[in-house]
Amino acid sequence: MHLEFRHLRTIKAIHEAGGLARAADRLNITQSALSHQVKGLEDQAGLELFVRRSKPLKLSAAGMKLLALAEDVLPRIEALEAEFANIEDGTAGRLHIAIECHACFDWLMPVLDQFRKVWPEIDVDIRMRLAFGALPALMKEEVDLVISSDPDPIDGATFVPLFDYAPMCVMSAKNPLAAKAFVEAEDFRDQTLFTYPMDRARLDVFKELLTPAGVEPSHVRQVELTDVILMLVASNRGVAVMPDWVMRDIRDHPDYAVRPLTATGRTRRLYAAVRDDDATKPYMANLIRIAKTEAVKLQRGGGGGYRR
Repeated sequence: MHLEFRHLRTIKAIHEAGGLARAADRLNITQSALSHQVKGLEDQAGLELFVRRSKPLKLSAAGMKLLALAEDVLPRIEALEAEFANIEDGTAGRLHIAIECHACFDWLMPVLDQFRKVWPEIDVDIRMRLAFGALPALMKEEVDLVISSDPDPIDGATFVPLFDYAPMCVMSAKNPLAAKAFVEAEDFRDQTLFTYPMDRARLDVFKELLTPAGVEPSHVRQVELTDVILMLVASNRGVAVMPDWVMRDIRDHPDYAVRPLTATGRTRRLYAAVRDDDATKPYMANLIRIAKTEAVKLQRGGGGGYRR
């Protein structure tokens, strides 16, 4: 027996309408076409699906089994069709995000908080465990957006600039380096350096300063949370290098000193990497607009930072 969705819709319509004429009107087909469809289905099954002499028309035992199947399957099909329609018009979809900039978690949460109010049907998730293979995961469709400061050219991906930032060294006000106007690579040789748990190749302090100079700090300690790093720095246990906007709240705090890397400073740019096919989706474009707006607020010191 070859069943189609239209057969299930027919059985359900006839049962609910109580007759062929009303069911045909509901299905927008002629009564003769509906009768032909029912006869063909009965011929396939080798069974009568309706008790013909009953008024209103009633389903036979075999017909009731098909009705039960229709009532189970059709609502799920309709829900899936609605979901696909929402995806097509950009009101629903998936937004799984990977972060290569560990400090960006603090900046991203206020962005997502605004985003979810406008796009409640979008499935949002942050995939921290993909931080070291985020761009390959993007092209495999394991994630949909990558926050990165390393825009390696990839076919099929677009890197949208978000904002520029300056990596800054933060230290205790009691640290001898606080007497300097800026820090250089050599200043780290006798310091404990606190970093986020990321590969050195993706840490600004190594990529922009220490590795090119061939300098190794006396000790490198990885710490997961921004607040814990700042607490350790305030206790004069070591120093850290983080984006300037992370330290906006402590610049004037008496326990800290914040200094640029080298006399000329360093500037980095943060990007949102998305697949080309997703770049024009309304919700993706809106997320990027919110991200840029929030970044400006953070850099001006007026953003609603999120601290873990």
